[in-house]
Amino acid sequence: MFERYTEKARRVIFFARYEASQFGSPYIETEHLLLGLLREDKALTNRFLRSHASVEAIRKQIEAHTTIREKTSTSLDLPLSNENKRVMAYAAEEAERLGHKHIGTEHLLLGLLREEGCFAADLLKERGVKLEKVREELASVSHEPEPRRLPETPPQLSEIGRDLTQAAIEGQLGPVVGRDLEIEGVIEVLSNLRNGNPVLVGESGAGKMAIVEALAQRIVEGTVPAFLLEKRILVFDAQLASGRQILREQLQALVRSGSDGINAILFAGDLRALLPAGAVLGPGGEFLRSSPLQGKVRCVVTSTPADYKECLRAAPWLKDGFRAVYVRSLGVEETLSVLKARKEVYEKFHEVSYSEEALVFAAQAADSYLPDRALPGKAFELLDAAAARVKMRQGALPDEVIEAQKRIRFIVHRMDSAIANHEFEKARFYSDEERKERENLRLLREKYSVDEAPSNEVGREDLEEVIARWSIYPFRPWEES
Repeated sequence: MFERYTEKARRVIFFARYEASQFGSPYIETEHLLLGLLREDKALTNRFLRSHASVEAIRKQIEAHTTIREKTSTSLDLPLSNENKRVMAYAAEEAERLGHKHIGTEHLLLGLLREEGCFAADLLKERGVKLEKVREELASVSHEPEPRRLPETPPQLSEIGRDLTQAAIEGQLGPVVGRDLEIEGVIEVLSNLRNGNPVLVGESGAGKMAIVEALAQRIVEGTVPAFLLEKRILVFDAQLASGRQILREQLQALVRSGSDGINAILFAGDLRALLPAGAVLGPGGEFLRSSPLQGKVRCVVTSTPADYKECLRAAPWLKDGFRAVYVRSLGVEETLSVLKARKEVYEKFHEVSYSEEALVFAAQAADSYLPDRALPGKAFELLDAAAARVKMRQGALPDEVIEAQKRIRFIVHRMDSAIANHEFEKARFYSDEERKERENLRLLREKYSVDEAPSNEVGREDLEEVIARWSIYPFRPWEES
């Protein structure tokens, strides 16, 4: 039944089954499916519910509405209610309507809204989530299909650096918004016979790395031209001499092998690192002037506008193989959209949450008070630093609390891996273990009078404190030493 479902959609079903067992329900109802959506795809639900408060309010409303019975074993394979069976059928229809081959979380959301009169649909409609509005918005953007299986990383290049496409497959990369023009520019350059190596030219903080990540995500999703479908993107540190040495040796071996090419695109980072001052034909220069120009390897490099001009003066032959794709700095409104889309990465790392006011202020204040760097980069610098200050203010937690938090992270990681591998019995076991550990953590917090609720949200005042401190620093965090 679930063969066409994306990994995220399958996880929603698993979590819905878990929620039903916790309520002691004999069926997986639509409200359980909604709770599964809220847990698994926060980016989707927050996009339409707009606030964390709405998500929490929905859970409380479901708990108040439900007659809670004795919990059932998570090993039981609970059936779908008749309403949920119709939701699944609607989800498949919505996928076909949008021309999507796979059924994802967005289609499940549309299916819930189509099942008029069900409790989940009522909860969503109360909060202004309307079927036609969601349809219209989803139709205007690309969806998230099932990740494809890509060829293995070429063994000659496996030691060079990190496989960015693998990171995309594993869901480690955050969403990228507002960069379609630049991404299409990169794809256009990569498709050229000559000048087929893009140079992303933009001010520091403009978001050049995000464009490379977006390309990796599109490759995994299959939303790129055919010539890119089998490519992997490999990232290596060209600033390290050892990295350049390995790169040079492996590429020379490829050239000598007579191979027509490899199924990888190299992201080589800063162009200056490949063109050392006074050594235009040094390790980096030799690489840039040989293999890419022979068409055996495509690579992407980055540069600021000033550095790019300097590199062209030092090595005019770069124009024969490389072409610039200019990365514009974002405006305040565009930056706010990016912050909302990627904030979860920072929240997960810092174990905090950002208020809506903090995100708005970060976009506005970074542009007004921190002119040293481009948007959205300097806004993320501000959010990062403010979250670090909040963690510092929380102070040291008791060892027992820290250990309990570590156990929960370990269990959640194991549960995610089990779900990804379709080992649902293991996943149910880890889900029960997570519930037990969270209850243990609650008791420990009560024991030590640790109250995390008021102190783990990053607000506007935290960002103002960071700006005030930076104003008296003799340097900025992003300035070169």
